[in-house]
Amino acid sequence: MTTLIACSHGTRFEEGRTTIRALVEEVRALLPGVRVEQAFVDVEQPEVADVVARAAADGPAVVVPLLLSTGFHTEVDVARAARPFPHVVQAPPLGPHDLLAEVLASRLAEADAGAHEGDHVVLAAAGSSKPEAALDVEEVAVRLRRLISAPVSVGYAAGAEPRIPDAIAAARAAGAERVVAASYVLAPGFFADVVRDAGADVVTAPLGADRRVAEIVAERYRAGVAQLARA
Repeated sequence: MTTLIACSHGTRFEEGRTTIRALVEEVRALLPGVRVEQAFVDVEQPEVADVVARAAADGPAVVVPLLLSTGFHTEVDVARAARPFPHVVQAPPLGPHDLLAEVLASRLAEADAGAHEGDHVVLAAAGSSKPEAALDVEEVAVRLRRLISAPVSVGYAAGAEPRIPDAIAAARAAGAERVVAASYVLAPGFFADVVRDAGADVVTAPLGADRRVAEIVAERYRAGVAQLARA
């Protein structure tokens, strides 16, 4: 059986750790019989390189980044961990994906936001200095626009422009009666707090341990297993 290594960023926030553990449990429920290991690129242990090396000693593995976009961690940390082992595949990050747009739309509905005249939604992402990450976020914004009636723009907590407070200010300057920050982060933690404090009128909850997010992880895993079978 091919091991699934669910690799998240890591956080010092206990609520965020609990959310990621719950997401991994959702993945286990979707993939009964599959060995699922957690790994991290920062802050928490065990480090992804150690988990990959241990799993690779037992057989093939697929590393699924529990990250929403391409960036330094996918291109460097995860890639470096997987590269030495021909029977280890690195899957793409979770986004962009239609199911992520669906979860965002659900979080907006839970906050009673994004469907009222005068609303403007800022898709509030963590951000990265990698241009590919911004392209991933913009693609999710495109998919979200298909699901809600409010206009959608993008803001970043770090690494790219515009920053979230600037995107919120631009929406107000353009005439928005209410600006909603759609938290495009996986779990509570540092970036979720940045989104919360950016000055929007309404802030949605993070994506969280949603079954649809777990379905993306399972999809990435199955694609990785198929890739290994073709090698």
